Amino acid sequence: MNMINEAVSFPGMLPFDTMGLYEPPRPRYILKMPRVVPDQKEKFESDDIFKKLSRDGEVRFTGFRDRPQEERKIRFQNGCREGHTEISFFSTGINIQLMFNPNPMMYHHHHHHHHHLMNFERELDFDKEHGKVHIKSHFIMNGVCVRFRGWIDLERLDGIGKLEFDERRAAHEDAILKEQLERYSQRLKDFEDTKPRNTNLNDNRNGNWRQ
Repeated sequence: MNMINEAVSFPGMLPFDTMGLYEPPRPRYILKMPRVVPDQKEKFESDDIFKKLSRDGEVRFTGFRDRPQEERKIRFQNGCREGHTEISFFSTGINIQLMFNPNPMMYHHHHHHHHHLMNFERELDFDKEHGKVHIKSHFIMNGVCVRFRGWIDLERLDGIGKLEFDERRAAHEDAILKEQLERYSQRLKDFEDTKPRNTNLNDNRNGNWRQ
């Protein structure tokens, strides 16, 4: 019992059974954790993990490891056709859940400009090479917008893949981050204007980045 009491005495900690009951008042200046780091390209090019993953390397399907190989092959293809799969990079042991658009026609009617159609590339392609599926997936990893590009052999359930920096999505997320930070600065300024005598403001600032 003493241990629980000690734990609760630390600021911000609550026993699990009361967490659902206690909802602290949320000041209006709180900001959600940013999805991306301020300089995504620099981090992609300098971070050791990204350096390894940006070179072509072996990837493997990691789902349903306890099932027989024939069943895993079927489940792998079914998952792909639904728009998801799980892979690991052999060089680092990193596991990633890939999500992608399994429908090749979905993007066509959104863009009327010719150059969009020229750049169009299927995210899931069983037809490109016999016995393989080619996959492209966009996601944010360690605060950086990246794109997985690779293929997996339908019999062996392994293949080759790598991560690329996703310039277009990075620019989009940068704009959101910039807007978030501007809004945060304005809210903090408004807060300071309304509470000029608050000596604990520095503590509040530190807590604002928590989700």
